[in-house]
Amino acid sequence: MTIDTLFLDAGGVLCHPNWTRVSAALADHGVEVSVDALRRAEPYAKKDIDDAVIVGGTTDASRGWIYFDKVLEHAGIPPSTETRAAWSVLHAYHRAENLWEWVPDDVLPSLARLRALGLTLVVVSNANGRLRHLFDRTNLTSSIDILLDSHEWGVEKPDPRLFRIALEQAHADAARTIHVGDLYHIDVAGARAAGLQDAILFDAADLYPHADCPRVASLPALVELLERRG
Repeated sequence: MTIDTLFLDAGGVLCHPNWTRVSAALADHGVEVSVDALRRAEPYAKKDIDDAVIVGGTTDASRGWIYFDKVLEHAGIPPSTETRAAWSVLHAYHRAENLWEWVPDDVLPSLARLRALGLTLVVVSNANGRLRHLFDRTNLTSSIDILLDSHEWGVEKPDPRLFRIALEQAHADAARTIHVGDLYHIDVAGARAAGLQDAILFDAADLYPHADCPRVASLPALVELLERRG
């Protein structure tokens, strides 16, 4: 069936942690780890927390800091007083500005191509109330149609209520809507529970070869997939 509405996760799809800032904060506390090492470790950390039990027993906020410890673990850095001090600094920055502030070069052109397909673009994201601020300062706001920050609605993915709110806000039909996100047990499970036509897993590191859903490794690949679907 033809789709006319595309839901997109923000973090991990459109914007990513600023690993340069993270590396610098750690260095300020005596922990040396390169930006490349953090970036390579990140998909594996995300996969570690993408577990039904972990998701069911945590909130987005509490998972976030488990995730950062996992990034360090995969980068070969054990937790310590110094890493906790660095996380405290980064947490304060995240509350004010949102640390997911790195937008790859292919994002804006891909969003333009998706709009050219006639799709309404709706960001449906677990966030901390600073997502609008982040989108404004990274020049993403004008490239999407509607933005839902879970903090503003008091409910977060995978709860299907957030997807249903997004459908209402976009005046969209679930049967003509696809969601794209980077965590299976949050994005795919939540979208399916809300009755969306389909969910696509954003799997940049190819860590989900046996997933029972379509996967893409990049936003340009997503555009190509949707173009093939017509």
